[in-house]
Amino acid sequence: MTYRILLVEDHVQICEMICDYFSAQHACICVIDTVQNGTDGLAAAQSGAYDLILLDVMLPDLDGFSVCRSIRAVSDVPLVFLTARAREEDVLYGYTLGCDDYVVKPFSLATLYAKVQALLKRAKGTVLRRELVCGKITLNPLTLAVTADGQPVTLPAKEFALLQYLMEHREWVVSRDQLLDRIWGSDFFGSDRVVDTHIKKLRKALGSAGRQIHTVISRGYQLKDHV
Repeated sequence: MTYRILLVEDHVQICEMICDYFSAQHACICVIDTVQNGTDGLAAAQSGAYDLILLDVMLPDLDGFSVCRSIRAVSDVPLVFLTARAREEDVLYGYTLGCDDYVVKPFSLATLYAKVQALLKRAKGTVLRRELVCGKITLNPLTLAVTADGQPVTLPAKEFALLQYLMEHREWVVSRDQLLDRIWGSDFFGSDRVVDTHIKKLRKALGSAGRQIHTVISRGYQLKDHV
C-alpha cells in the first residue's frame, strides 16, 4: 500500500533529506508532497488527501500550532511536529493541540521514519476526514453528503466510492486498475471498462462539476479543481 504524506517545512534542505530517505525505504511506501509555509500547508491538509502530516512549528505567515489547531477541527489525520522548539511547555502545548508525536530537531531520519511507519499502521482505516473539497464538489465521508456547485447530489454506492477515492487523490492520475482494486475488490472478474461506465454516470450526476473529472488517455482519470 502507498501512503501519501504532507510535509510542511520551510527549510528546503530538510525537505530534501526527508524525501530522499523515505523514498529509499521499502518497508513502507510513501509519497511526500512538500509545501514551505503554513497557509499552503493548511490548504493542502484540508483537502483530506493525506494519510499523515509532518509539520514544522516555526513557519512563514502561519505557525504550525495554528495550522494544527485548524486541522484538528476537521480531521484526525496523524500529525507529527518537527521543530527546534524543545522547551517542555512547547512540547506539552503541541500534544494539547492534538499532535500524535513531537520530534525535536536535529533528529534521526531513521527514528522519524520508524515513528511515521508506526503511526500509519496504527491509523490504517481509522482516520476521519469530515469533508473533502475539490473545486465545486464537496463530499463528507461521515454523513455521506455530496454537493456539486452548491446543490445536493444523491449518488449510488459505487459512484460515491469512486468520487471519494478521486477526491482523496485529487490531481493524481488514477488508473482503472487502481479503481477496480479499491472499489470493486481484488477478486473482481470482468472488464476494466466497468469503471468507464460508472465514471460516465458520476459525471452526469455531478452536472457541470462532472467536467472536473478528466480522462487521461491510456492512463486513467484525474480529478482537478477546475474543468
